[in-house]
Amino acid sequence: MDHTTLSTLRDRHPAWRLLASPHAPLVASFLHRVFVAPNVRVMSEADLAEALEDELFALREQLGAESYPKGAQDYLNDWAAPDKGWLRKFYKPGTDEAQFDLTPATEKAIAWLLTLTERPFVGTESRLLTLFALLEQICAGTEADPIKRVADLRKKRDELDAEIARVLAGDVPLLDDTAVKDRFQQFQQLARELLADFREVEHNFRLLDRKVREKIALWEGAKGALLDEIMNDRDAIGDSDQGRSFRAFWDFLMSSRRQEELSERLERVLRLPAVAQLSPDPRTRRVHHDWLEAGEHTQRTVAQLSQQLRRFLDDRAFLENRRILDLLHGIESKALSIRGAVPAGTVMHIDAMAADIELPLERPLFTPSAKPHLADLAVLAGEDDIDTARLFDQIVVDKARLRSAVQRALRQKAQITLRELLELEPLKQGLAELVAYLELAHAGDGDALEGLRAMVDEAVQDTIRWQASNAEGEAVTREARLPRVIFTR
Repeated sequence: MDHTTLSTLRDRHPAWRLLASPHAPLVASFLHRVFVAPNVRVMSEADLAEALEDELFALREQLGAESYPKGAQDYLNDWAAPDKGWLRKFYKPGTDEAQFDLTPATEKAIAWLLTLTERPFVGTESRLLTLFALLEQICAGTEADPIKRVADLRKKRDELDAEIARVLAGDVPLLDDTAVKDRFQQFQQLARELLADFREVEHNFRLLDRKVREKIALWEGAKGALLDEIMNDRDAIGDSDQGRSFRAFWDFLMSSRRQEELSERLERVLRLPAVAQLSPDPRTRRVHHDWLEAGEHTQRTVAQLSQQLRRFLDDRAFLENRRILDLLHGIESKALSIRGAVPAGTVMHIDAMAADIELPLERPLFTPSAKPHLADLAVLAGEDDIDTARLFDQIVVDKARLRSAVQRALRQKAQITLRELLELEPLKQGLAELVAYLELAHAGDGDALEGLRAMVDEAVQDTIRWQASNAEGEAVTREARLPRVIFTR
């Protein structure tokens, strides 16, 4: 908060420039009504220009024709210019119509303007309780002493038992209207801030994509080192604090049980008389659906950026191959042009020819391939009753999780054996998961592992053990012996 930093922000930050603009009431009110209030992420140029034209017509009727003299299209292009940065103008792949979306800076400015309006009252109790709850979660989640951890859990259990006893005795404490209004206001504020955070997360992904493209354009080293650095950057955004938090939020919200529970509680809270007096926003009833829509749009944006980066790399490879062909064609043309004019003197020196000596004992001995021995057994049809329900109780192994485990391990070292990997990531689904690892290794000769390869050393046998349960439910140790499988970058 020093003078130099604030002076720079006033000149360069889009949010500050928006608040200082003479057209700030038009920009903030229109963009809030079109984008923020209905939770619209992307709008086409024609629809946005039509909505702005209606807004300008109403303002000119009220304030005079000289208040906003330019057309809607000119205003939109001006707001999307680099010196403003209030809108993001882009084109979707395969279309020639411009699309518009809010920038995170504009949404921050609109959110700050919303805080200037007077509230019925300023609640502090719910926020203080939230702060205490957060500190309690941090302390409980970082306590490594099991004795203290158990003591805290027993204390909570005693408090819950005492509260259950009071409720059974008829003493049911209820929140008064003031406490209900305080907590509901905080819920609305956090819900709006969460929607605004999605645009900033998407903006950070887009900045990462731009940085990677600039690195590709200016790269002068080997292509393998470039691809390795790009993949590390791609993993860095997913493994960052923001990426892990967004992934945990998305997994939590994608649970159907959580969605039903959230919908039921929202309906119950909105029916309370104290909440109805606050006249809540009608979209509060479906705020969790807005979260899902915004999160899904962020996921689609990340997938689209990855696809565009793949095409960008393919174009670079095509240009490099074309350059190589042009060089070869130039060498052929020059060779044909001097075919009739033999140069005088020594043209080039060639090392003396020598025989390659290979001694018989240096050659590897013949190793016969192992042939399986099949037992000649007669198969008899059984008459026992079989529980066919087990045919439908199948185990599905998530290969994406296994692929991620291999990639995480190879970030630490250049290669790792399957046995070493399973020591770090023990088998959870037994033999089925082990077979899935072998399928990934078999597919590693192509591009199934996205830049990884797998080799099999038949000369070395590895023993892999895992914990399982027998038919009686007892814990047993299973063991498998197989050739050594090595995953490499």
